[in-house]
Amino acid sequence: MRALILLALVGFAAQLVDGSLGMAYGVTSTTLLLAVGTNPAAASATIHLAEIGTTLASGVSHWRFNNVDWKVVAKIGIPGAIGAFAGATFLSSLSTESAAPVMSLILLTLGAYVLIRFTVAGLPRENLGKPLRKRFLAPLGLVAGFVDATGGGGWGPVGTPALLASGRIPPRKVIGSVDAGEFLVAVAASAGFLIGIGSEKIDFAWVGVLLLGGVIAAPIAAWLVRHIPPRILGSAVGGMIIFTNVRTLLRSDWIAASATVQSLTYVVVAVVWAAAIVYSVRAWRRDKALEAELKPLSAAEQEPTPAA
Repeated sequence: MRALILLALVGFAAQLVDGSLGMAYGVTSTTLLLAVGTNPAAASATIHLAEIGTTLASGVSHWRFNNVDWKVVAKIGIPGAIGAFAGATFLSSLSTESAAPVMSLILLTLGAYVLIRFTVAGLPRENLGKPLRKRFLAPLGLVAGFVDATGGGGWGPVGTPALLASGRIPPRKVIGSVDAGEFLVAVAASAGFLIGIGSEKIDFAWVGVLLLGGVIAAPIAAWLVRHIPPRILGSAVGGMIIFTNVRTLLRSDWIAASATVQSLTYVVVAVVWAAAIVYSVRAWRRDKALEAELKPLSAAEQEPTPAA
């Protein structure tokens, strides 16, 4: 019972992060499942089955807050589903011993990207207004879907920054559209895993509690997307993903690091993680202060000049 309650909290927290940032549900949840020794393919299958419900709830919630561009959802979601099905089939064919470090390496890379992206720049906004090319969306969805299935997460970390950088739609609609499109990815990946490994390796009680936590968090995240500081949250989540997957890799047969090396590495990662969060908090406060200073100037410029 205690394990199920913890998993429900994991699902809640992961969906809260994902719905606010447009990424990190699968990466966060899969990282924690791998940490407790779950089979990599079964872990990814469990997450994607739960995501069928959480992404549906998240997509509806974002739609109700007008955070979704349905044209983007269709153009990126369908190729994403194809990539996810292929990725699930590929991961299902790997042995547990070889799949665990491969998945951890993918998750570590994604975690590093999330940490650096949000710590250094937050959500990029400088390219708003530039055209979004149609030929860009299909390959993006295909790659993001494949990475998502093989890494247990990656749809958001790959898709969200690319769409933000494209600049055609505002950040809140990027996040809402990516979350809505993830429903198609979750369905396709789940189908691939059920074909590849069957249902006997999947704990449906775990699926249920992850789903419950995520569904509860989805509407809260859709509301918070306009209020929460994504820079700080992104740094915190990225560091957690790095820390956990570094631990998995150091203990794997690939590295088999000594206890001393493991301890020193954990200390270094923890220091970098804490520094990133502190930097993000200061940067967010600085940006807020700058916005407060610029508002009176902007209002003064818009006032009509008195006639002579």
